[in-house]
Amino acid sequence: MARVSRADAPQRIKQAYTEEARRLASRSITGLAQTRLTPTALTVSGVLLCIAGSVVVHFQYRGHLLYYWLGAAVFVVGSVLDILDGALARAGGKATPFGAFIDSTTDRIGEAFMLGSIGLIFAREGNETALAFAFAAVAASFLVSYTRARAEALGLRGDIGIGSRAERVIVISAGLVIAPWGGLQWAIYLLAATAWVTVAQRIWSVRVQLAQRDATAR
Repeated sequence: MARVSRADAPQRIKQAYTEEARRLASRSITGLAQTRLTPTALTVSGVLLCIAGSVVVHFQYRGHLLYYWLGAAVFVVGSVLDILDGALARAGGKATPFGAFIDSTTDRIGEAFMLGSIGLIFAREGNETALAFAFAAVAASFLVSYTRARAEALGLRGDIGIGSRAERVIVISAGLVIAPWGGLQWAIYLLAATAWVTVAQRIWSVRVQLAQRDATAR
C-alpha cells in the first residue's frame, strides 16, 4: 500500500498545484468575465505573444542576456493568457466547443514556434545533439496533447503524466533564463525526456483503463 502511495505522489502533487492555479486564475478573471472580451481573443493574443517571444529569442546573437530574458518574459505572458482563456470561458459562461478546439490547437503553435527558434540557435552554434533533442521535444509535445485528446475521445482520463503543457512552459522559460550560462541545452534535454515519459505514461494509462472497463463490462 505504501508503495502505491509513493508512486501516486507526483501525480497528486501535480493535481494539487493544477487545481490551485485554476482557482487563482478563476478569481483573477472575474472582472474580465463581465466585459465583452472573449476567450478566443485571449487565446489568439496568447499564441501571438508566444510567437513574438520566439522571434525575440531568435535574435539572441545580438545580446544574449537581453534577448533570452525578454523572449522568456513574452513567452510566459503568452502562456498565462492561454491559461486565462479557459478560466474566462468558465467564469463568463462563454465556453463553446469551437473555442475549446481553437484553444487546444493554438497551444501547439506557440510552443512549436519557441522550440523551433531554440532549435535554430542550436543549429547556429553547431550543437547537433541539442538540435536533435529540440526536434524530439517538438514531436513529444504534440504527442502528449494527441494522446490526451484520443483518451478523452474514448471516454477515458487523459491528463496523466509529469510533462503536461504547464510543466513544459516552466522548463522552457527556465532554460531561456539560464541560457546565457549554457543551461538552455540541458533544459531541452529535460523537456524532451519528460515529454516522452509522459507519452508512455498516457499510453499505459489508456491500456489499463480500457482493461478495467472491459473487466467491469463482463
